[in-house]
Amino acid sequence: MARVKLDMKGVEFVYRTELEVRITDINYGRHVGNDAMLGLLHEARLRFLAQFGFSEEDIGGVGMLMGDAVVQFKGIAVRGDRLVVEMGLADVGRKTFDLIYQVTRSRDGAIIARAKTGMVAFDYAQNRLASLPEAFWMKTGVKT
Repeated sequence: MARVKLDMKGVEFVYRTELEVRITDINYGRHVGNDAMLGLLHEARLRFLAQFGFSEEDIGGVGMLMGDAVVQFKGIAVRGDRLVVEMGLADVGRKTFDLIYQVTRSRDGAIIARAKTGMVAFDYAQNRLASLPEAFWMKTGVKT
């Protein structure tokens, strides 16, 4: 079976936050489940946007939605672990960009997961794709 591979080369991590693994993040195998990891990444993404005064509903005049997600597990995390989530942007286009994540356990630096979420600018009022607004470029410092 072919495995998913994320190319992390050249990604500059521009944001970092810490999250604690909660009991609700644990699956029957007694470690963070794949669904919970997406939830943790979502929390990190909201914190990333908040530093610029943005939310998923407003990144400078339009919102955004997730077009795809890839999670590649490298280790396990258990309840009480503190996870460091580092984030960077890649493959930025007129209407889309990727958020790249690296999740490590703070106590030993072990890589727990690498991930990518493909984000799309979306005008919720008109229910259609939109261009990334100038405010997004200016505040994040991202260049196409």
